[in-house]
Amino acid sequence: MLKFKEKTVLITGGGSGIGEAMAYQYALKGANVILTGRRLDPLERVKCKCEELGVKAWVKTVDVEQAESIDALVEWIRAEGHLIDFLLLNAGISQRALTFETDISVDRRLMEVNYFGGIYLVKALKDMFIERGVHIAVVSSVSGVFGFPVRSAYCASKHAIHGFYETIALEYPQIKTTIIIPGRIHTEVSKNALDGSGKATGVMDPGQANGYDVNKCARVAIKAIARGRHQKVIGGFDTIMVPFYKYVPWLFRLIARNVSAR
Repeated sequence: MLKFKEKTVLITGGGSGIGEAMAYQYALKGANVILTGRRLDPLERVKCKCEELGVKAWVKTVDVEQAESIDALVEWIRAEGHLIDFLLLNAGISQRALTFETDISVDRRLMEVNYFGGIYLVKALKDMFIERGVHIAVVSSVSGVFGFPVRSAYCASKHAIHGFYETIALEYPQIKTTIIIPGRIHTEVSKNALDGSGKATGVMDPGQANGYDVNKCARVAIKAIARGRHQKVIGGFDTIMVPFYKYVPWLFRLIARNVSAR
């Protein structure tokens, strides 16, 4: 995929999960990578693996909940003279609690991490993005297509992603957007999911443990980005809920009320 050769991709949440797997896919296609996340050690590990694939890689610790942290990233990008060609917004956090058992602070935190952090970064780099026609890929979820039990705040934050990035692509033709819509992928996301009080559950959901391989997910996603797809649903049998929701909504509701939310 020559479109990635010697280009630069900025990845949020690049130290684990889908972000890590996508970093390797970009690197395999010849793209240099800027990896951001909250923890330095995982970022350094991914950086070394990317460099072994023959590309340049940089790391920058960033907390997408904090505007000041994003501002520092933007200042660093400009000071280093980095020109971004692709952006992968992957930083995110999930939830495992019933709606009325979830403190409002948890709702706000999920919106800050999953939605506001990304749009703050995009707006901070808007001049570069407009000038260079940056291709934005954002990791949503099937929960961004429909509601699902014990994920009300998570669903809301992912629904917001769809509205924002679909609109950018309509307003600015030079900017492409790809919304990646994974089902259950085998990552640590459920362990890091917040309970109603805002604490990490520390529990691996059975559905997550048996989820779609993260490296396969990344390979499908990179092809969708290369082809300029606006959306791409990725995953196993659980993703059948997406067409059910669209074409047979009564069946979707029947399944969603009775299927294990874990």
